[in-house]
Amino acid sequence: MAKPKVAFVGGSGLYDVDGLTDRSEHKVDTPFGPPSDAVVTGTLDGTPIAFLARHGRGHRFSPSEIPVRANIHALKSLGVEHIISMSAVGSLKEEIRPLDVVVPDQLIDRTKTRASTFFDGGIAAHIGFADPFCPTLSRVVAEVAEEEEVTVHSGGTYVVIEGPQFSTRAESELYRSWGASVIGMTALPEAKLAREAEICYATVAQVTDYDTWHEHEESVSVELVVGNLRRLVATCLRIIGVLAGRIPESRECECASALDNAIITTPEFVPRATRERLSLLMDRYMQVSREVG
Repeated sequence: MAKPKVAFVGGSGLYDVDGLTDRSEHKVDTPFGPPSDAVVTGTLDGTPIAFLARHGRGHRFSPSEIPVRANIHALKSLGVEHIISMSAVGSLKEEIRPLDVVVPDQLIDRTKTRASTFFDGGIAAHIGFADPFCPTLSRVVAEVAEEEEVTVHSGGTYVVIEGPQFSTRAESELYRSWGASVIGMTALPEAKLAREAEICYATVAQVTDYDTWHEHEESVSVELVVGNLRRLVATCLRIIGVLAGRIPESRECECASALDNAIITTPEFVPRATRERLSLLMDRYMQVSREVG
């Protein structure tokens, strides 16, 4: 089977993809440990894809515990160039209703404890991240969602909180005052790490609730989220089925060359162990004349 250039990362409630032929499971070893689960590959309507359950099958990882560096590295090692993330979120705007879908174009990072870069241990890299989601991939995602008669909001700001607790009413009102659209726990550091890995990244944000701010709606709870997620999973599977064959073959976005001029450490000062750990990501950019052990 050809390498899967497209990967779907399933969030809460989405732990597998139906309809795959030539299905295989890969227990990928990475320099950052094992990913959340085995990466499933197969063919969906003639298109090779990969699938990874972000929280692991059985939902074993809380948002702060997800091995995101291992997940992104594993997908990169299999040849993935596009990641479509499925993410449960709460709405921060009246017009964005539960069971709607948002394809955001901006992020606000309110996480605290998560490793958000591959580049440490003697090397520094500074990628551009003004537009955290791939605009080309996001446009295709929104178009497919509309075709599937989903109520989709194209664009918007996604606030990522640490969790695993939901936000307070005061926090929810603060994020609304910032003009944010949705709130969730998993788009970061995924988006940052995907950009460092030069993978196009877009999110299908599935709205399950109105967070805690709405005066006339039930505040967010596990029961509310899970109930609406069951309905949204079917929507996501429809979108995945169409999206698989709609991803552009070539990439003209900046995601594909995000590391151009981003690595500022002089090559001969990069420790050997660090170079080996990051070889998948940076070998084509580093001409090393002398390695430091």
